[in-house]
Amino acid sequence: MPLALYALAAGAFGIGVTEFVIMGLLLDVGRDLQVSIASAGLLISGYALGVVVGAPLLTAVLSRQPRKRVLILLMAIFTIGNAACALAPSYGFLMAARVLTSLAHGSFFGIGSVVATSLVARQMRASAIAVMFAGLTIANVLGVPFGTWLGQQFGWRATFWAVSLVGIVALAVIAAVLPKDDGGTDAANWRTDLEALARRPVLLGFATTILGYAGVFAVFTYIAPMLTRISGFPEAAVSPILLLFGGGLVLGNLLGGRLADRNLNASVLGSLGALGLVLALMTLALHDRIAAAIFVGLLGAAAFATVAPLQMWVLSKAKGGSQSLVSSFNIAAFNLGNAIGAFAGGLVIDHGPGLPWVPLAATLLPLLAVVTALAGIRAGRSESMACPSAAV
Repeated sequence: MPLALYALAAGAFGIGVTEFVIMGLLLDVGRDLQVSIASAGLLISGYALGVVVGAPLLTAVLSRQPRKRVLILLMAIFTIGNAACALAPSYGFLMAARVLTSLAHGSFFGIGSVVATSLVARQMRASAIAVMFAGLTIANVLGVPFGTWLGQQFGWRATFWAVSLVGIVALAVIAAVLPKDDGGTDAANWRTDLEALARRPVLLGFATTILGYAGVFAVFTYIAPMLTRISGFPEAAVSPILLLFGGGLVLGNLLGGRLADRNLNASVLGSLGALGLVLALMTLALHDRIAAAIFVGLLGAAAFATVAPLQMWVLSKAKGGSQSLVSSFNIAAFNLGNAIGAFAGGLVIDHGPGLPWVPLAATLLPLLAVVTALAGIRAGRSESMACPSAAV
């Protein structure tokens, strides 16, 4: 794999840390800024919504600029945003800084996915995306625990200063090793871009991503109470068990990329089916400590085994339009799925059969994703038959 891919992974690592580390620092942030835990929790929601809105918007605005220049600019926004978080004098300022930082998230992964595929041979494109996303998975395994520890020892602001430093390093590495490109991120015009986004296979691809990741976050959002109240683990055991989830993310990400390079459609359907199976069996596994710990790791593997296939699949449907824009919309779809999943899991807990049944209820979401994926495959084949020149 080209060195430039690892430069993209470095940027993904920093973005992954800043997205998730706030979860371990909510108490510290709330105490320092004198806001409730619920208000502090909105910093997570604000970031996610910033990704959903900012990813396609910023990508569209920068669509005529060279990709390398855009990625450097996005890492600059990311670094400035984290420095602003570290300096935030109030809750409102911190929220604004988090939203600013989130604007770089979706566009970086969206445009970065396109750049990653351009750096390798055709048969290795999904694996290239997986290498870039490996930075995000490593952030969950190493960066987030370390960032949480750093914030608890030296104050939550120290964590954001550290992430700012990561941003500076990633920016420098991207500037040094990413190949130059003279043209804009995409040569298509606005009309062609919108037509690409409105194509049925692309829309079904977005729906598949949303449903698949909604199933993941319907469970993962509430994994701590599941482990303590159902499996009987002490609270101190939750963090070590989540390392299994992070390890599963790394393995699943690389496996998903390899499988997608061999057979893209089969990898999409197979990874979503595997995710549904893991969620269904997790309902039973939670009642045994050893089985529960194992299935936390399997959930991580099944969740991220879907990422590279889904991202590559949507990119493959963006015929004639802006790949960067379509890719960024799909990153927004992942984050929208996160928000919908957390909401759906809460409904099952508060108005449904309760916490023990969340995994089983969540199983429905990836199964629906399989249905939309099949519809997308069928729609793609119909388009190819109607216009053979459009076939990939």
